[in-house]
Amino acid sequence: MATYDLEEQEQIAEIKAWWQQYGNLLAGIVTAAAIVVVAWQGWNWYQRNQAAQASMVYGSLQKAVRDNDLQRIKASSGELLEKFGGTAYAPMAAMTTARMLFAAGDAKTAKLQLLWVVEHGQDEWRDLARLRLATLLLDEQAYDEAFKQVDGAVSGGYAARFQDTRGDILGAQGKKVEARAAYQAALAKLDEADQQSGRSESTLPDRQANAAYREILHLKLDALGESN
Repeated sequence: MATYDLEEQEQIAEIKAWWQQYGNLLAGIVTAAAIVVVAWQGWNWYQRNQAAQASMVYGSLQKAVRDNDLQRIKASSGELLEKFGGTAYAPMAAMTTARMLFAAGDAKTAKLQLLWVVEHGQDEWRDLARLRLATLLLDEQAYDEAFKQVDGAVSGGYAARFQDTRGDILGAQGKKVEARAAYQAALAKLDEADQQSGRSESTLPDRQANAAYREILHLKLDALGESN
């Protein structure tokens, strides 16, 4: 039988007392931590599984696009939006489907695809969908609805194009003064973008594209005539 000196006995007694007081709490913490780890691993597996399945459906959509098969395009897009709406493939599918449907003359369904991205997409996907939807509505002369899509906050990469589209809508409504201000704001956004990019060679294509875009904006300003 093991024997302990008084100091060891005191330490054992302290450990027993501590365990009696905190043992259940510690066991609960360990159990909760284990549950969190298992849940996190399960969530990661679920996300990977969702992405893998969505990738296969998106591949089917791309093949349908190459074949110009509108029924398969709509079916694949519908499956992605319904079952895999949280993946990155869903907004890509909706944007692609909207483009194909519009080209086929189905503007109504194309708008529904774009609206999905506006409501569920994130950051640049949402802003791009807003721009395209505004353009469709502008073509339909639904000016108020079009302007709503380009009103409000926007990510920096689309700031100039949002101002440009506002100018187009205002110009179509005969509001030349407001349209001119919007085009000038678009030019200012391009200037800001060039200043931020500096002289880096990696941004040279963007700067060249901005230069071409700037010419288009100047043509739009000229088309408005002299400012009053």
